[in-house]
Amino acid sequence: MAGNTFGACFRVTTFGESHGPAVGCVIDGCPAGLLVEEDFIQREMARRRPGQSALVTQRREADRVHFLSGVFEGRTTGAPIALLIANEDQRPRDYEHLADAFRPGHADYTYWAKYGTYRDHRGGGRSSARETAARVAAGAIAKMLLRQYGIETRAYVSQVGHLALTTPYTDLDLNLTDSHDVRCPDSLMAEQMAQLIRQVRKAGDTVGGVVTGIVRGCPPGLGEPVFDKLHADLAKAMLSINAAKGFEYGSGFAAASMLGSAHNDLFSTESGQIRTLSNHSGGIQGGISNGMDIYFRVAFKPVATLLRDQPSVNTAGEPVMLKGKGRHDPCVVPRAVPIVEAMAALVIADHLLRASKAPTLA
Repeated sequence: MAGNTFGACFRVTTFGESHGPAVGCVIDGCPAGLLVEEDFIQREMARRRPGQSALVTQRREADRVHFLSGVFEGRTTGAPIALLIANEDQRPRDYEHLADAFRPGHADYTYWAKYGTYRDHRGGGRSSARETAARVAAGAIAKMLLRQYGIETRAYVSQVGHLALTTPYTDLDLNLTDSHDVRCPDSLMAEQMAQLIRQVRKAGDTVGGVVTGIVRGCPPGLGEPVFDKLHADLAKAMLSINAAKGFEYGSGFAAASMLGSAHNDLFSTESGQIRTLSNHSGGIQGGISNGMDIYFRVAFKPVATLLRDQPSVNTAGEPVMLKGKGRHDPCVVPRAVPIVEAMAALVIADHLLRASKAPTLA
């Protein structure tokens, strides 16, 4: 299967299926000498793992990361880093009824159209969000690299269903994000969002939402001028996440209703550094970072698996009724937060190395 590798200089290849023995990744291009903080990696994994609260799937996975190569005496060697994450709570029998049937809203039919009878129907196989565990592990390595240059990636839930947090990220304490199961830094809105998710789950349904992402400390000059623009690579990264349906950065779609005189970010000079007074461009102009915060929003659809029966068809084109069962998230956005952060870190780390702004670590 092609399309399993992401990045040009900081390259990540993921592998594994939802109900196979393990998922994992190989990271190639990470500079030698980076201190690997395994406790930090495990904290990042814990933010994504299933079973962490009553608002998410109750599949139980420890998501312990095992290093197979590329790390010696606690530091990267410059060789490919291989990571393995065991699947410990597999229930492939839950999916036997899907061997010849297509779940509405899933990738079952499209995988069958592409790969025929060889697709892995157990929980979606390769199309399952279980694959993103490897991305979060790789993203933790990227975060540790970016930290050396004062760059950080943050994200939080800004919308669940019709409940939208309108407060700008600059007015929020993002350190409060993980203090709520729903991962919204506003306590009142977080409780309302959690209540909505509980109501939807009780009804056997699902609900979508939005995750807002921020990159702070990114230096000016990252990104390529035409086809590898920084915002284009961020869009590709975010839209590769399961259930992602929309991406916008800076003023996004709101810019369509603005005048140029209101949208232009005027320049200023502070402490000898060129900055902009506003940031409608979202920290990127002409596909290249300008030194301001990069901020963006990712829209996620409602989870396609419902705990109710749905009509569908099988591989013979015959009508079937699919039973609603299994362990699934009623809303993906609480667990999507660390995935969005990880993918943003991978993009920035890749462009940092492309721009040769990352010297050899001492």
